[in-house]
Amino acid sequence: MRRRTRGGSRLRRALRTLAKDGGAVACVSVLLYCVVFNLSVVRGRSMAPGIHDGDRILVEPWSRAIGDFGRGDIAVLRSPIEPGLEYIKRIVALAGDEVLIADGRLWVNDELVEEPYADLGPAGESPLGDALVWTRVREGHCFVLGDNRPHSSDSRDFGQIPADLLRGRVRLRVWPPDRAGLLD
Repeated sequence: MRRRTRGGSRLRRALRTLAKDGGAVACVSVLLYCVVFNLSVVRGRSMAPGIHDGDRILVEPWSRAIGDFGRGDIAVLRSPIEPGLEYIKRIVALAGDEVLIADGRLWVNDELVEEPYADLGPAGESPLGDALVWTRVREGHCFVLGDNRPHSSDSRDFGQIPADLLRGRVRLRVWPPDRAGLLD
C-alpha cells in the first residue's frame, strides 16, 4: 500500500496552479501582443536600403487609433488602388503641408528635407524623376514616399493617402536577427 505524503500533494497543487497561471499568462500575453503590435513581413524593395524584402517588422496599431503620426514616420498603409495590398512608406507631409518635388529634391513648406535614409539613385540622375510635383496636403490625408525612390510606388503615383488607410507606425525590425532593432 502506497501512502501519499503531504509534500507530494503540495507539489502537485503547486504544479497545477503554475500550469493554470502559466496558461493564463500565455493567453494574456498573446492578446496583448495582438493589441499592442502586429507582426508584418515586408514585400518589395521600396524602403531599401533601410528595410529589405523579407524583413519582419512590428506595426503599432494604436498610432492609427490616436492619429499619432508625424513627418518622417515609417507607416504601413492599405493600398488606395489595390484592395488587400499593403505598403510600407515614409510619411513626408501631413495635412496643410505644401510638398514640392523638383530637381530630384523634396521640399516641405519651402524647406529642403535632408533624407540620409533615402536611396536617391545613381549620381547625376534625378531620383524623383524629371516631373515637377507640387501639392498641398488635404485635411485628413498625408503624403508618402518610399525610401528607395527609383523603385517605389507612392504618393507620386497614387496621390495623397487618406488617414484611415494608415494601419500603424513602424519603429522596430525583429528579423533578421543581425539587423533587428529600431528603425529611423
